[in-house]
Amino acid sequence: MNQPTTTAARLGCSDCGLHAICLPEGIDEGGLARLDRLTRQRSTYQRGDVVFRQGKPFDALYVVRSGAVRVAIGDADGGQQVLGFRLPGEILGIDALLEDTHRTDALALERTTVCEVPFARLEDLFLQLPGLQRKMMRELGREVASAQQHVQALGRQQALERVAMFLCGLLERYDRLSRPTDCLRLPMGRSDIACYLGLAVETVSRALGRMEEHGVLSASGRHLRIHRRDLLETLCVADGGSDRRRN
Repeated sequence: MNQPTTTAARLGCSDCGLHAICLPEGIDEGGLARLDRLTRQRSTYQRGDVVFRQGKPFDALYVVRSGAVRVAIGDADGGQQVLGFRLPGEILGIDALLEDTHRTDALALERTTVCEVPFARLEDLFLQLPGLQRKMMRELGREVASAQQHVQALGRQQALERVAMFLCGLLERYDRLSRPTDCLRLPMGRSDIACYLGLAVETVSRALGRMEEHGVLSASGRHLRIHRRDLLETLCVADGGSDRRRN
């Protein structure tokens, strides 16, 4: 496993492009300075590097600053179930709060930088910055909502609906980052998407092919061009009543 690159001289929280997403509203310069001092380090991981392993002791939360991270849980047979993907401004490691042990593996999908925040010191900062605690509670709520959406997607019989729901959710998160959503490169491969949605890779490819046939999007590898986002959103509800077989 490659070791992450750590940076001592770095941009502070106030200079980060994710300021509006990552931090609570109304935090003053003094609060920013305290939060910046709290951040233990910012580490850069290359594609395939592990941020943390399932079963390792928990002592810090991680905020994705750039890139993307896959979150998965292993089973007794050595397989893995993908549980989600974290994008810039989103937090890693919240699941470890339950038992002070990481319950998942976190793997960089591309060159990724994360901010590491020691949790013991963060609890002290909550007392000084109530807005930061409220922000953390919202992030916990976002984590629960994401898990609910995942279960909802897995409950859909049609592969087309599952893939459409995944893409719509991803576009909504890119909207939050003010990123273009008409033309994008997926940080995750189709095998990861398939594992996340409980489908075969070939089924995901067929679903994307059907979307192309209907003029919803164009797909080339990990590159997607969204032509009709309104039609994509319609596919999240139903597959037009056709091909009602389970994929």
